[in-house]
Amino acid sequence: MVEPSALQDSAFLNAVVKVYCTHTAPDYSLPWQKQRQYTSTGSAFMIGDRKLLTNAHCVEHDTQVKVKKRGDDSKYVAKVLARGVDCDIALLSVESEEFWRDVEPLRLGRLPHLQDSVTVVGYPLGGDTISVTKGVVSRIEVTSYAHGSSDLLGIQIDAAINPGNSGGPAFNDQGECIGVAFQVLRSDEAENIGYVIPTTVVSHFLTDYERNGRYTGFPCLGVLIQKLENPALRAWLKVQSNEGVLVRRVEPTSDANNVLKEGDVIVSFDDVRVGSEGTVPFRSNERIAFHFLISQKFAGDTAELGIIRAGSLIKTKVVLNSRVHLVPYHIDEGQPSYLIIAGLVFTPLSEPLIEEECEDSIGLKLLARARYSLAKFKGEQIVILSQVLANEVNIGYEDMGNQQVVKFNGTRIKNIHHLAHLIDSCKDRYLRFEFEDSYVAVLEKESVTAASPSVLSDYGIPSERSSDLLKPYVDALEVEGDQPADEEFGDSPVSNYEFGPDGLLWA
Repeated sequence: MVEPSALQDSAFLNAVVKVYCTHTAPDYSLPWQKQRQYTSTGSAFMIGDRKLLTNAHCVEHDTQVKVKKRGDDSKYVAKVLARGVDCDIALLSVESEEFWRDVEPLRLGRLPHLQDSVTVVGYPLGGDTISVTKGVVSRIEVTSYAHGSSDLLGIQIDAAINPGNSGGPAFNDQGECIGVAFQVLRSDEAENIGYVIPTTVVSHFLTDYERNGRYTGFPCLGVLIQKLENPALRAWLKVQSNEGVLVRRVEPTSDANNVLKEGDVIVSFDDVRVGSEGTVPFRSNERIAFHFLISQKFAGDTAELGIIRAGSLIKTKVVLNSRVHLVPYHIDEGQPSYLIIAGLVFTPLSEPLIEEECEDSIGLKLLARARYSLAKFKGEQIVILSQVLANEVNIGYEDMGNQQVVKFNGTRIKNIHHLAHLIDSCKDRYLRFEFEDSYVAVLEKESVTAASPSVLSDYGIPSERSSDLLKPYVDALEVEGDQPADEEFGDSPVSNYEFGPDGLLWA
């Protein structure tokens, strides 16, 4: 046990460093450029193999990352090796030999128990030196991770976590790291509620990176499930015991779509019984959300499901993979795709764009599609006309904006690369864009070609399209041999979010 009097000289404090990051985020409204850079500070700590861990949100959209050790006046350049958006963890490296001199990496400890003491160490706002706060573990359960909009195991503590603490370690009384500080609950009705990423999630992130040479993400089963607490509902489904969850929807892009059907009841996952509340056994006298078992797997792993279908028990296997989001929460490549045709700016709909444009300007119908639709195939996107850059060639269309384009010259649009391909290969005299609500915009091809240079020059735009759209177009559906009907594109009315604590939830 580390005594309070010895804490000042504890070697593990020297493994905690301050992170200085310069961020340059994309401008989703003007996707050919980036926003003004800004800086932030956070915390990180040393682990084995000369690497550091911090939060993904601490180094999001980084252009420069530097770290400084306790008691050192030098800053060292760090490189981001991997970034796990869903688990809010990032892996850093520092090449300088001087940085690693006379320091010891932290040991990762076990998952704590309720009321275990916890010490949070980091560099929060309010000062420049290291900060130490103490508390206890108040709850351990599947938690909503704000940065990645995912649900993973989390530790709730009552120790103070403030801006700048993010990425710093939380220690037990033996000086072992039991997790990474990453978020707080701010509410008029709650006080001193902070959250720590447990070492089980950290180890999963590190193992994923070591296996693949990159981070691939936590997998999902790809089903929307409903609890079966009502006896009449269980009887109607021919479920005799007080267990199981009802499959309400299956993601078309998941392997479960080949195995499960709506109306199936999942009663076991790898021989672990699933309760009617959607929970499974967890340590002694504890239960936890069924999703926890899925999060212990890796993308590409197989799970055995026990399901009840029409009253009969069936054992089946399903491959777990990362969820395919029709509207992504983050842009993986760092810069959004865009295509400019005679001043008409097309870009895929994303959560950052919705946040930047504000929900009011997006429109309720498009916002509903973003919130409640599923991808029917990998690579599908909702492509929108974000704005029109006024020019003589697009007179009459200047007030259009934030509308989904669904067809080009009668062909349903799969994604923005598909739209660019259709336009590039068009032999017709006119370019006809069909939007939702049957709105149509038509441009003459020769006029478009003639006007493009002046549009780019007038608005200081370096290229009419993003670099990813310069690559040859490959139709993923033709490669996979799975061509859905036009009317099926992105039209599954299901939310990506949980419907309240007692409603439907994704697994």
